[in-house]
Formats: sequence, C-alpha cells, structure tokens
Amino acid sequence: MAYVIGDDCIKCGACAEQCPVSAITEGDDKYVIDADTCLDCGSCAEQCPVSAIAQG
Repeated sequence: MAYVIGDDCIKCGACAEQCPVSAITEGDDKYVIDADTCLDCGSCAEQCPVSAIAQG
C-alpha cells in the first residue's frame, strides 16, 4: 500500500528529494504522493521531520 502525506506536512521538500521514483510532488497545501508510482519503500517517511507520512 502506498504512503500518504498527512495535513501535518510543512512543505519542506525533504520527502520529494528522497523518493527514488519521483512519486512525490508539491501540492497546494502539502506534498502529494502518486500511489501508482510509489514503491512503498518508506524512504520518504524516514526523512519527514514532522512525521507527516504514513502508509495509507
């Protein structure tokens, strides 16, 4: 199951930089993960300074 970014996102971009398949893009209020592209590797969640990323 793909990871999702919650409302606690501070739009720092750390997750997008870490994603090996570029599945994370900047949205209006927060970064967004494309579920079809996400490899479910967890690299983004490890980099998030506010723990806003979890498995969906």
